[in-house]
Amino acid sequence: MQSLLGIGRAAPYLSRMGKNKFHDGPGPSQRQLRVGELIRRTLSEVIQRGDIHDPDLGRMSITVSEVTTSPDLKIATVYVMPLGGQHHKEAIEALARNKHEMRRAVGKKSGLKFTPDLRFRIDETFDRMDETRAMFARDEVRRDLEG
Repeated sequence: MQSLLGIGRAAPYLSRMGKNKFHDGPGPSQRQLRVGELIRRTLSEVIQRGDIHDPDLGRMSITVSEVTTSPDLKIATVYVMPLGGQHHKEAIEALARNKHEMRRAVGKKSGLKFTPDLRFRIDETFDRMDETRAMFARDEVRRDLEG
């Protein structure tokens, strides 16, 4: 019966037509990038305007530098940096304590059908850049690069 309907022959391309197919290529898909940026902008606005009513969070100035999402868009990892690069632990604790309220705000303002679970992490990009600059400033490294 399958061969009469052509289903047996169509199998190779049916897998590529899946509506919710995951991205096969290297790195995140365009949809993951788009949703991550939408969440980043929305969270930045929510934190900046003080929409979350937590005195600890209100006293901190936090930058949301990047948001990455899982391929199924159910988990969003939010990379943040407190102003001055200090009080990392307190910032993560305050954000985690208010994650349900922040998720609700993201869902309301972003228009996403499903709002991902938010997980907060410190953005270590700036620390790695400082370490790289210090490494290139060392005499033996400069000598190796020039020679």
